[in-house]
This record gives sequence, structure tokens and C-alpha cells, in this order.
Amino acid sequence: MSAVGRDTVVAIDLELADFRCNLLQRSEHPIHYLHGGYGEVLPALERALEGKPVGARVIARLEPEEAFGDYDETLLRVEPRADFPDELQVGMRFEGVPGGDDDDETIYAVTDIAGDKVVLDGNHPLAGIGVEFRCTVREVRTATAEEIARGAADDPDGLALEIG
Repeated sequence: MSAVGRDTVVAIDLELADFRCNLLQRSEHPIHYLHGGYGEVLPALERALEGKPVGARVIARLEPEEAFGDYDETLLRVEPRADFPDELQVGMRFEGVPGGDDDDETIYAVTDIAGDKVVLDGNHPLAGIGVEFRCTVREVRTATAEEIARGAADDPDGLALEIG
């Protein structure tokens, strides 16, 4: 297999920058993902990589709506400090709001602690920001039946690009 296509496992080196060319993140090792709409990478990035051979360098500039979404002010919450653990710090993340709706699967980040209030933000850290993905295709292989059934590539290094 020499080109990126559906049901291939792709290894890429990846850099992520904002539109001002500020480097936000760089993979230290190739990141492996299952190509073909399995949700392991952003759809717009997957489209940019489609058909590319090993060694190809791809630059994909994505507006917020194609990347991590527009900033949504309705995802800001101010909650009572008493609802949180004693060891609370800015940057901690919670699924849902302590004491809130059990069906809320939103991941909230603590952005401020002021007296008896905690400010939470459920937006992705890069929401509202245009980003540029700079990728180099390092390897392409046919996915195994197990990877396709699972909808995810086996990653020999267990790596993922954590953004945020």
C-alpha cells in the first residue's frame, strides 16, 4: 500500500500551528490512525491526506468550524466552589458539572477560581481558532480486520496527539 485511502493505517508526523504560525504542538513520534471516516482525525484533515503517498508533505489550513468549532459562550459556567473537591486547580477537567445533570458528558476545564465560585469552560481549548496542520506521511499499510471492526488503528507506541 503506497497511498492514503479508505481502510488504511496511516502514520504521520504532525505539527499544529495557529494562523500566525505559532507552533501549538508537535508529535515526537509518528501518530497512527485509521483512515476512512472512523473519527480518529478531523474530517477536513483526512480529506487533505486522501490519496497522498508516503513521503508527502501536507499542509491543511482549517477554519474554526472545520477544526475545533466556534467558541460557544453558552458552554461557560459559574458554579459554587463547594460542589468541587478540596484539591481544585485551574486547568483541572471534569466530565459534566459536579452536582449537575448526570447526562452531561461535556468536558469542562476550570479556568478560574474566585472566592466561592468556580468558572468552567466546556469549549475545546482551540475553539474559535483557525489552525494549520503540517503533516508528513511516514507509512501507509492496509488495516487489519480487527482495526476496521474496532474503528481504530493499532498504535505501536500508544501515541495520540493531545490538543489542549
